[in-house]
Amino acid sequence: MSPKDFFLWLAAMVTLYVSTISLLALYFEYIDVAFKDPLAYSDPYSTGIRLAIAALVVLFPVYILLTRVLNQDIRKNPAKRDLGIRRWLIFITLFVAGATIIIDLIVLINAFLGGEELTAGFLLKVLAVFVVIGDIFVYYFLDMRGVWERNEGYSKLIMWIVSAVILASVIGGFFIMGTPATQRELRYDSQKVNDLQNIQYQVLNYYQQKKVLPETLEALEDPLVGSIVPTDPQAKDGFAYTYEKVGALEFKLCATFNQQSTGFQEGAVKPVLLSVARYSFESEFWMHDAGLQCFTRTIDPEKFPVFKD
Repeated sequence: MSPKDFFLWLAAMVTLYVSTISLLALYFEYIDVAFKDPLAYSDPYSTGIRLAIAALVVLFPVYILLTRVLNQDIRKNPAKRDLGIRRWLIFITLFVAGATIIIDLIVLINAFLGGEELTAGFLLKVLAVFVVIGDIFVYYFLDMRGVWERNEGYSKLIMWIVSAVILASVIGGFFIMGTPATQRELRYDSQKVNDLQNIQYQVLNYYQQKKVLPETLEALEDPLVGSIVPTDPQAKDGFAYTYEKVGALEFKLCATFNQQSTGFQEGAVKPVLLSVARYSFESEFWMHDAGLQCFTRTIDPEKFPVFKD
């Protein structure tokens, strides 16, 4: 065994393991989206999907290439079928795959016997693990018997089928999380909500100090204390935050958003009484649709009294 053989086999197995974990993570994310739990956290940036897709796009082609090189090498040098590193890594892979399948079935049967609700999402996750890991077990079991070395045509067919499945799985992610441009727009929108929260606090602080609401956003700026009103990160595109004093205790903040926020429902944006803790404005207060959206706020003077002179 040469150092080349050692590192080729080691790299092949590492890329296999990481690709498998990423594929299952991707399927789990898809299942969570299809069968959404109302109590579960919903990541607006689809971080799990992005990470899984990135790993598959980079590592799976490397695994395919390494496997192809190793199989061709064995066809030229049949004695390499008995390399210690090859046999050890394949047997370890078979052991891990077999143990995972057994644990997967145990989890399913335990949930059934325990009277737990076998939801569609749970059953699909169990099935995903069983199918993906089961296919790996079968592939390497046949590999140990020399099937792929003797049947190069079957080996190529398996490669194309698996590649097509991975490609379809990756493409499916873009239908859920959107394109990179969509993700960038969501990050812009998140920054805009943070800026509006900042402006809201500055307006409230202004009221508590001066007993009246500011007439314009410029009135909030004070270079002596470093008070600066945030600007829309997309201001160069014609967007800008707007403020309007509606009444003695009521004001309106507006911004232009790129995308609809998760969980937004028509009519969800409504006047809100500022009666919560100063630094704890709940996220549902900032649900928004795409386009220009305004948020009306009314200060509760009992909760936020003016500062005494």
